[in-house]
Amino acid sequence: MSNESVKDPLALGLGSLASGVGFGGACMTVSQIVVALNQDRYDVNGYILAAGLLASLGVGGMCGWYRSYQLENIWQRGVIAVLGGVGAILVGFLAAPIDKFFGVVGMSVWLLLNLMLGILATRWAIQGRGDEGSGTGTA
Repeated sequence: MSNESVKDPLALGLGSLASGVGFGGACMTVSQIVVALNQDRYDVNGYILAAGLLASLGVGGMCGWYRSYQLENIWQRGVIAVLGGVGAILVGFLAAPIDKFFGVVGMSVWLLLNLMLGILATRWAIQGRGDEGSGTGTA
């Protein structure tokens, strides 16, 4: 891996972090939607929330780590991965007050917003990478 192909390392790092937060927050929101739809099943709700918590941590961390693979400094990649996982949990927890005020419909909108954040942040990270053949280079 060479740092010469990275056009904008800041955009690559922040885009990677935001994509982890977006996609991981979507995982946590999905688990809270499942719990809200199955409130009569108290025996499995704790397991569903725990699975959603672990999934959001894993997806957030792995998206941050994978997207920032062109950064040479492994320490920076690790920080991006950890912050992506923790940020995903925090953003996912915001679905609880949304459920209180707007119900499942509000959480569904929150889920779509998280997915949009993940997609847009991924595009930002790819643009920051500056690959040849992507139409961003000069001839």
